[in-house]
Amino acid sequence: MIVYAATKQQFLKDNDNDDIEEVILRHFKEATGKKVGASEIRSWQGSLTYMAKVLRDDDLPSNAGLAIELHIPQSSKRIDFLLTGRDENQAKKAVLIELKQWSKASATTKDAIVKTALGGGLVETIHPSYQVWSYAALLEGFNEAVYDKSIEIRPCAYLHNYVSDGVIDSAHYQAHTNKAPLFLKGPQELTKLRSFLKKHITHGDNQEVLYELSNGKIRPSKALAEALTGLMDGKPEFVLIDDQKEVFESALVAGAEASIKAPKVLIIEGGPGTGKTVLAINLLVRLTALKLMSKYVSKNAAPRKVYESKLVGTIKRSHFSNFFSGSGAFIDTEPNTYDALIVDEAHRLNEKSGLYGNLGENQIKELIGSAKCSIFFIDEDQRVTLGDIGSKQAIRAFAKAKGATVEEYSLSSQFRCSGSDGYLAWLDDVLAIRPTANPLLDTSEYEFKMFDTPQAMHAAIEQKNHGNKARVVAGYCWPWLSKKDPQASDIVIGEDYARQWNLDQDGSLWIIAENSIEQVGCIHTCQGLEVDYIGVIIGPDLIVRDGKVLTSPHKRDKYDKSIRGWKKLMKERPDFAQKETDLIIKNTYRTLMTRGMKGCYLYCTDQETAQYFESRLADYRPY
Repeated sequence: MIVYAATKQQFLKDNDNDDIEEVILRHFKEATGKKVGASEIRSWQGSLTYMAKVLRDDDLPSNAGLAIELHIPQSSKRIDFLLTGRDENQAKKAVLIELKQWSKASATTKDAIVKTALGGGLVETIHPSYQVWSYAALLEGFNEAVYDKSIEIRPCAYLHNYVSDGVIDSAHYQAHTNKAPLFLKGPQELTKLRSFLKKHITHGDNQEVLYELSNGKIRPSKALAEALTGLMDGKPEFVLIDDQKEVFESALVAGAEASIKAPKVLIIEGGPGTGKTVLAINLLVRLTALKLMSKYVSKNAAPRKVYESKLVGTIKRSHFSNFFSGSGAFIDTEPNTYDALIVDEAHRLNEKSGLYGNLGENQIKELIGSAKCSIFFIDEDQRVTLGDIGSKQAIRAFAKAKGATVEEYSLSSQFRCSGSDGYLAWLDDVLAIRPTANPLLDTSEYEFKMFDTPQAMHAAIEQKNHGNKARVVAGYCWPWLSKKDPQASDIVIGEDYARQWNLDQDGSLWIIAENSIEQVGCIHTCQGLEVDYIGVIIGPDLIVRDGKVLTSPHKRDKYDKSIRGWKKLMKERPDFAQKETDLIIKNTYRTLMTRGMKGCYLYCTDQETAQYFESRLADYRPY
């Protein structure tokens, strides 16, 4: 969908004869039927007036195609300004221009992230050059016309109110400004932008390229599919083994056969280390190679960010970010837009979406509605927040409502915890999640060690950090003081142990970031992921008294979102609240203690709790 389409000549005429923002507003209402906020109208007024100045150059062809607010299919994103035509060699070109009203920004250490004033406060947001480059990547990857009609996409960003200050245009962001040039305030910058446009738009096309783009089929391009498949070659961590391969082939058939008239929903259940994510990534690649519109979806940002980075071999934002999505992005998606949605960690799905949990109806319903085939990977024992509503029962119910055929599979082969099903069963028993036939742990099968001090445990994990594959995590029982004071310590135990949460510097990539061994992670930055060795600190929210495992939600930090609303729930439904918070806390530690493929090292802040775990080891030796 295009809000406004014209030639350069018509745009300048509209700009001269009317208030251009009113023209765009009229077109927007006609195209969408929606209202527009005053701030967006002001941004049109400011930015489009500047673009009119840029285009007042006789060397820019008057019949060049021009579009404003071009909607990108498969997303809620819109391209601010698009100019089309042909270059001096008659090659088809489309120049994307991201327009910003910004006048100031500050840098961050994160890739492609800056801070600027938005919505009345200083917030982190995407660098404009990366933003417009990612839009170009979407068009190149998913609009068949770009590939079939040989349309070259050239992105750039224009911050017409921003005087160069060495921040927005610093070397830190050069990798992105190289791919999408950045033009700032001033006559020299305006001239540079004109030169950029004239380089790519030498001849007009009377909106021919614009027409081809707006009518292009939405499918993964051959080039992108081949590139994604190529990335998988030679990556042994993505090789399918045993029942992974069996389930993969069945899911592949379902994805290829599903249709609007015969939708399918797959439920694939598997515990920690059974290869759910490996299988999900393989499905994403193969379905894309079949030119089926597919996405990898997870509620938690950590798995999708980490696996994207593993796939491309860099933690930098990549061309393949478009294949990865959060679970709350499907509120307004048209029915059956996707051929397949691959939903990892489906137990983590929420009912509502949005920052304040007030958008949409139900994420499971929205995901099933958005795809001909939806594939849910689930482990109900890894529900770790009160907001987690993903369950097999709920998935079946929404699939039935759509009229979809439901197929269910299970993954049983264990590739984590040294393949020890006995360790997982012992965890269920020792944490009082469910009774099993494994009251004692044989540590010869899986390296499990207890430590008397957190510093000794952390030091042992640091020694195991070969290849950046060992980390320390903890229950969320300590306040995040370093968020406001970078010098502050967060997890302070006794006089000798003081560490920081690593929730800001590396964000979702904490578990693979260099030097993050020094910090402590939490459930939100490690669920769905794995290392060789995991060190776990059990905080005061789980203690043992007289052999009974007790949980205390009030011992969690007050800002912990995983049990948000428990006090209100306790007043309204005390028995249910107690049962749910008890399960959430136990599941949290079960999940943390199963992140290590080769070993788990444990420290308990409570001495009696430590003694309890020691007593449950078949052959305990103090370290």
